[in-house]
Amino acid sequence: MSDKHLSTQFDSELTSVSTQVMELGGLVESQIRQAVYALSQFSVDVANEVTSREARVNAMEIEIDRDLSSIIARRQPTARDLRLLIAISKTTANLERVGDEAEKIARMVRSIIQSGAPRSLPSLELRVAADLASGLLNKALDAFARLDVNAAVAILKEDDLIDAEFDGFVRKLVTYMMEDPRMISPSLDLLFLAKAIERIGDHAKNIAEFIIYVVKGEDVRHTTMEKIESIVK
Repeated sequence: MSDKHLSTQFDSELTSVSTQVMELGGLVESQIRQAVYALSQFSVDVANEVTSREARVNAMEIEIDRDLSSIIARRQPTARDLRLLIAISKTTANLERVGDEAEKIARMVRSIIQSGAPRSLPSLELRVAADLASGLLNKALDAFARLDVNAAVAILKEDDLIDAEFDGFVRKLVTYMMEDPRMISPSLDLLFLAKAIERIGDHAKNIAEFIIYVVKGEDVRHTTMEKIESIVK
């Protein structure tokens, strides 16, 4: 079999597994949208839909990992191709964890509804943060599909906005709890929701870091933004 034929087959396999990752990303994004909608409308039915998709997300993660293991074993890729396969594996794991966070949001929404907690708590800020996190994940998936390092750097910077939203929200919840002890329990529920949303942003940031790893061959985790920008130049 010619080297060209082998190369064509390998490219086809890479395309196939990359398509699976994008499909998983789309499924997880829909989970986030539904979880945010369940929060905004206090809908148990929509929250249950988020939970029902979790099994499919888990199954897709296993399927992608199996395909990646097969490709690595049969093709023995080197250099950038190997980095890409490693990044796909790590991206898949992060997407599965985003699904976990969405499912966690859905569970907390059900808990808030069932407890009869007042709707006067500041859930609007949560929805704003959730939209930011969801948008960041969408950008990360788009950048990963194009292996766009400049977009990856922009995503790393934008994650700071979500962190700032989280910090501001926590301060607001503390004020609510100090003013009215009855707000402590529902406020803690919202705090867990906020943390889940922040984690979605963190996973999008991780995916952006993998893009730089694939293209530049540099592991930029725990690296300053100044150094990352110098690597990408």
